Amino acid sequence: MQLINGPGTHTVAARDYVLQVRSAPPEAILAEPDGRIWARLSLLASVDRVDVPDESVDVGAPVVRTLADDGATPTHDGFVVEVRLTTDSTAWDHRTTVLRCFEDRVEVTVHVEGQGRVSTVRLLGGRAALRSGACGSFRSGIEFASVYVPTPTEPVDVVRPAHAPATLGVLGDALPGRLHGVFSPPPLCLALGRSLADGATDVPAGPWLSLAVLAPVSALRFTELRYQPSDGGFHLELDYDGHTVVQQELTTPTLVLRPVPDPWSALARYRDDLVSRDFAPAAGPAPADWWAEPIFCGWGAQCARAPLPGDPLTHPLFLADLPSAVVPDGLPVAADLARQDVYDELLDHLAAHDVVPGTVVVDDRWQAAYGSAEPDPQRWPDLRGWIRARHERHQRVLLWWKAWDADGLPADWCVRDVTGHAVAADPGNPAYLEGVRRIVGRLLGPDGLDADGFKVDFTQRSPAGTGLVPHREPDGGATTWGVAGLHALLEALYRAAKEVKPDALVVTHTPHPSFGDVCDMVRLNDVLERDVAGRPVPVADQLRFRHAVATASLPHHLVDTDQWPMPDRAQWRSYVAAQAAFGVPALYYAERIDRTQEPLRDDDLALVAATWRTYRAQRTALVGSQPAGVP
Repeated sequence: MQLINGPGTHTVAARDYVLQVRSAPPEAILAEPDGRIWARLSLLASVDRVDVPDESVDVGAPVVRTLADDGATPTHDGFVVEVRLTTDSTAWDHRTTVLRCFEDRVEVTVHVEGQGRVSTVRLLGGRAALRSGACGSFRSGIEFASVYVPTPTEPVDVVRPAHAPATLGVLGDALPGRLHGVFSPPPLCLALGRSLADGATDVPAGPWLSLAVLAPVSALRFTELRYQPSDGGFHLELDYDGHTVVQQELTTPTLVLRPVPDPWSALARYRDDLVSRDFAPAAGPAPADWWAEPIFCGWGAQCARAPLPGDPLTHPLFLADLPSAVVPDGLPVAADLARQDVYDELLDHLAAHDVVPGTVVVDDRWQAAYGSAEPDPQRWPDLRGWIRARHERHQRVLLWWKAWDADGLPADWCVRDVTGHAVAADPGNPAYLEGVRRIVGRLLGPDGLDADGFKVDFTQRSPAGTGLVPHREPDGGATTWGVAGLHALLEALYRAAKEVKPDALVVTHTPHPSFGDVCDMVRLNDVLERDVAGRPVPVADQLRFRHAVATASLPHHLVDTDQWPMPDRAQWRSYVAAQAAFGVPALYYAERIDRTQEPLRDDDLALVAATWRTYRAQRTALVGSQPAGVP
């Protein structure tokens, strides 16, 4: 690596890139080794407090110097180059943006000193009043064409134009502008590309530049990472919601920019970075034989028996196309059919067609209350006995677990709003953590229901908002929040499950490398519908994309391929045929497809039976013996 000083410039010539630092405005222009520019990286930043926006004033020139190599990534010349821009701030005593240049990457952090509650952090741009008289918001310059986003979204748009925003985090649902929590959290890693995609799941050839957020999971106290473009510029935002208190100083998570050949390499290198710094586990769990058995989850069949209230399959064009705003009295909805008799009927029907799952997921809603997780006696008069009967048939039973839900929990175990209403379970509250341990003991313990684990859902319902009131330690220190809060929530559930039943299976939709220690299997989650032009996206294409993300991020974990919702019978058949190549087959349907009410014929269930036989035979050959629990 070389540092070349010229008139008004400092140029770093590294093995994999060139970075030229300029002063007015303060920026670092990142380019490929041949000089083709990736982006004009703004050295400005903003770390807003809840009470004061952070603006840079008296912005001078960045300082560039060489430092002895720290040994993390040895360089040929034994040094790294550091770029520092310190400015006066309207919110902090001092704020400094730091770039550190290694042979293969550039690392960016922002450091503040002072006191306050952090609301939003902006990296690679921020608000300022420059000496030139230019004021307002400043951004980094876009010289790339596209952005790869490693989370499913609606519309389906894996590689989108550079001017389209993207959000990664632990918030979301099916409402407009929020359907990006299908993976929650996904890898916090974007990739910038030179070419536009040809389709919803197409990934063009390289080169690419990855942007990844690197920190221990306990420091990920924000709810969302947002790529925010505007015209020809962009910055990144981290939303802390005011629940991170700075008492003396704070350094943001490290943003790593690295040239890579493709997005899958970006995800793999991201995981390697986290593992090498002990921010993520190096290995996966030791799997029990039965974990890889085909799964039946009753949700799709429940929906098929009682149409799920909500938007129709296609986006409605007219008011007349909208469903009823109120569910008519007496109309059963899908959750009403999580019943003991219904599941027996479904499983008996499948068994008559030689479709016998090794694992059965009892889905939403077997509970009388989501948070306290007591079985509903009207729907499950003898859940313990039912689970015992399934065990006698060499089947395991997972219980669907709705993360975060406060229903049935004491209010003082929960994050509350300003009125005192319980909004979400609070993993920072010792009382809640002890409560989870007792609840899990009752659900999985031999003297309780004796279930075999959990399918965890709704991790995207993390609490968010500056007005919420979480538990805080007496010293006023850090609150458990954001991505870190979700990890703490899952850790409590996971540790309790393993304490009661060491081979318990915990399935989550959290394909972030640092969540490898709180899940055993990654679920690919609900299938989406259409691309940005309104065209249907083949479900098997979505399966391939999601599998690639999950296995790059958590290569030692099993994958639950999911299967809901399917747009029609033909698409369902294509999904069934593809599943075994991408993880553990999961069946959601037994009698008909919910969206179209097309019946599943004998040949349809024969397709499932055949694919499961082939999958089991291949798995048996791979492990060298017949696994326990296979009928």
